[in-house]
Amino acid sequence: MTKMAPELPIEVDSETGVWTTDALPMLYVPRHFFINNHVAVEEALGAEKYAEILYHAGYKSAWHWCEKEAELHGLNGVAVFEHYMTRLSQRGWGRFITEEIDLEAGTARVRLEHSAFVYQLGKVNRKVEYMFTGWFAGAMDQILSARGSELRTVAEQSQSAAEEGHDHGLFIVKPLS
Repeated sequence: MTKMAPELPIEVDSETGVWTTDALPMLYVPRHFFINNHVAVEEALGAEKYAEILYHAGYKSAWHWCEKEAELHGLNGVAVFEHYMTRLSQRGWGRFITEEIDLEAGTARVRLEHSAFVYQLGKVNRKVEYMFTGWFAGAMDQILSARGSELRTVAEQSQSAAEEGHDHGLFIVKPLS
């Protein structure tokens, strides 16, 4: 087991107990706790409705995060997207790898290895990481907006390691029709 990387500092306020990383308050919960709650909401609402809700919430959150981090670190363009993938990877969701990105075209391919969802749920023969799709479109659209582009995107999961025959997840970002 490795120790926390110094580039991802976690500060704990000794008075309030609030955890902070990248100047954002964080919650630290066991993976099974989060995923059990996720599955319970999915069962109550249905996967399609829950995915839609998470898409919009994730999109908004990713846009905000990328905007603030770009400003804080003086980043722009692809560097913002890569910084976001690095931070997501450092937070235990899985390892996110940008296989392709083209800001002019508004496209990207993100590979997901070591998914927290797959580790917890196993091979369930369906895409289980739909929670992330809005994150990728929100990040891409914030970067495009910061460049002065009016192009907007949509993201979808094309495969999951939770499906038979696949050993990683794959997400595609493309322009809205």
